[in-house]
Amino acid sequence: MKKKIAVPVKEGVLDAHFGHCSHFALIDVDGKEIVKEELIAAPPHQPGLLPPFLANLGVTDVLAGGMGGRAVDLFHAQNVNVFVGAPALEAKELVLGFLNESIEFTANCCDH
Repeated sequence: MKKKIAVPVKEGVLDAHFGHCSHFALIDVDGKEIVKEELIAAPPHQPGLLPPFLANLGVTDVLAGGMGGRAVDLFHAQNVNVFVGAPALEAKELVLGFLNESIEFTANCCDH
């Protein structure tokens, strides 16, 4: 199954605060294999902007440390799956762990 996974990053590592990250690692996968990686600058923070922005780029899944409930709902409205509580790893390592089910997602670390 093909997916495009977005990971909010700062200096290549998961940025725990999704809405204020500097960049997104966009990683295309086919099955459990990474086929393409790119880094894009995040748009300026504006409530409600990121879900349609990433959905329009073809993102199917978001791996995040923390995210507010409204943002999760907005992503679901765009048919984008959200996984919160991800550990602070490099984007590629995080995606591979997600695909291989070798990492654990804990509680959402966003409190608003």
